[in-house]
Amino acid sequence: MSIVLTNVTKSFSKPPIPMIKNINLTIEKGEFVSLTGKSGSGKSTLLYLISSLDMPTSGTIEIDGNNISKMNSKEIHSFRNKNMGFIFQFHYLLPEFTSLENVLMPARKAGLLKEKLILAEELFEKFDLKEKMHEPPGRLSGGQQQRVAIVRSMIMNPAYIFADEPTGSLDSSNGRKVMEIFKSINREDKTTIILVTHDTEFANYSSRKITLVDGEIQTI
Repeated sequence: MSIVLTNVTKSFSKPPIPMIKNINLTIEKGEFVSLTGKSGSGKSTLLYLISSLDMPTSGTIEIDGNNISKMNSKEIHSFRNKNMGFIFQFHYLLPEFTSLENVLMPARKAGLLKEKLILAEELFEKFDLKEKMHEPPGRLSGGQQQRVAIVRSMIMNPAYIFADEPTGSLDSSNGRKVMEIFKSINREDKTTIILVTHDTEFANYSSRKITLVDGEIQTI
């Protein structure tokens, strides 16, 4: 299981302006990779391409041997739900639902609500959130909300977790807690983690750092 990018380019605007330029990259199963670079370097754009949330202008991206550009919308949505977890700078928890109900949303979509309830309870306990399961997100601190978002990303036992600046809205202490959770998930569950961060300290939690400069990989 791996992610393979071959001659991947992504352009925007008219005339086309390349944001990602002819990138070749392989991410193996179980890696913890950080994408770093200055603002505008293309790191978030690259994450969205790697995770299938966006499609390349040219080149190919294969995930576990599947060319994502050749999947239809139904196939790719199902593939994401079963194999990928997503975490962003903002938690995107729905305020009208409890933390537990938010976490179980992907399982509900897949028709696995009952099967995933025990796992959800175990994850809440693991991340010191058991007492917050039935609370709405508005009653949680920023750090707790982000941990709930991480639990949601894990509920389908994904092979891949994609995180775009997940510590960006947190203080240093909560940011480190989140990074320790990622490190634990990667070590214990062998989950492949691809993390976008501008923070050198947090990038150091990963096993491989990829630095982008003007849409190109500078170091691997």
